[in-house]
Amino acid sequence: MSAPLGRIRQAALNPQQLARKAIRNPRWFAEIAEGLNADKPRIRYGCAKALRIISEQRPDVLYPHFDFFVRLLDQKNKILQWDAAFVLSHLARADDDDKFAAILARYFSPISGPVMITAANAIRGGARIAQAKPHLADQIAVEILKVATARYQTPECRNVAIGHAILALSAFVRLLRQPTPAVQFVRKQMRNRRPATRSKAAQFLKSYSCAFPPVRSSARFAA
Repeated sequence: MSAPLGRIRQAALNPQQLARKAIRNPRWFAEIAEGLNADKPRIRYGCAKALRIISEQRPDVLYPHFDFFVRLLDQKNKILQWDAAFVLSHLARADDDDKFAAILARYFSPISGPVMITAANAIRGGARIAQAKPHLADQIAVEILKVATARYQTPECRNVAIGHAILALSAFVRLLRQPTPAVQFVRKQMRNRRPATRSKAAQFLKSYSCAFPPVRSSARFAA
């Protein structure tokens, strides 16, 4: 039997308070999960916001429902997909069973396209996961670097996604056992058509110039 929507209709109007209630009493999760199916957007997205807050503050409370959020990645509602990616990235801190190793390909599949915002959420989540689980950092970097050949609605969308990738890589590049592909990728973006993306690349290279000195070679990177 599904959880009743009675209490959740009012509680969802205050996501912060709802999150506090669920942290104190994890039994609220069933009603919050049911609230994601509500017809009214204020209830649906209020519940989603509460889950995001809980994942940031107490990922251990939501970790028993890890598989629920993995399934939510396939939701037709794009906003709930993005929320699922956000929550899962924070659950990495509580992932003592190393469940992430089994879902990496699924989690990062949106990076290849076609929806740039979905890809960006996976990319940003990747940085959080890598920081929480350094042994997966190199695998995560490989997934994020797929943005270089991704296909989105427009070429500009890809340049925006590349900017997200640069910021994500900067958050965990020092954890990489093999940082060269990531650094070379960023160096190529110094010729990116999008000024904001070029700026992110320049800041990355400035920040890590001592750790990763330029490779002296006659070869030139393609734009």
